[in-house]
Amino acid sequence: MSLLTLLDLSAAFNTVDHTILLRQLQTTYDLEQDVLLWFKSYLTGRTQSVRCAESTSAILSVKFGLPQGSGLRPILFLLYMAEFVHLIESFPLRPHVFADDTQIYGSRHPSATGDLQHHVVLCIMAVAGRMMSNRLQLNTAKTEVM
Repeated sequence: MSLLTLLDLSAAFNTVDHTILLRQLQTTYDLEQDVLLWFKSYLTGRTQSVRCAESTSAILSVKFGLPQGSGLRPILFLLYMAEFVHLIESFPLRPHVFADDTQIYGSRHPSATGDLQHHVVLCIMAVAGRMMSNRLQLNTAKTEVM
């Protein structure tokens, strides 16, 4: 028996927390200080406003999200998601992450179907909890198990 879980994240690239990402780059990837400063300058100090006809909103600092149109966007998101790979593998299931698409799959002998289902449920709960702590939002209505 095999199970495949397709996780759907809401606005995944737009919810990346710069502080968490920079901390992960430092602790998980042990990047040199100069490289971390480069990433920090790339992510921070950005602003945004909205203009509609003749009206313009206040300028606000952008503290979340990865810059649109950048080739670094999917790479930084994958680095942000790396801890989820280890979490999923601890269940023991297999992850597949490509940009903002995350899949969890596993297979067992048909006599161990209940064991597989139990691991998938526990894994999804753990992933959802960790996503919440990383400011990512799992869209449970669009998450599918096959």
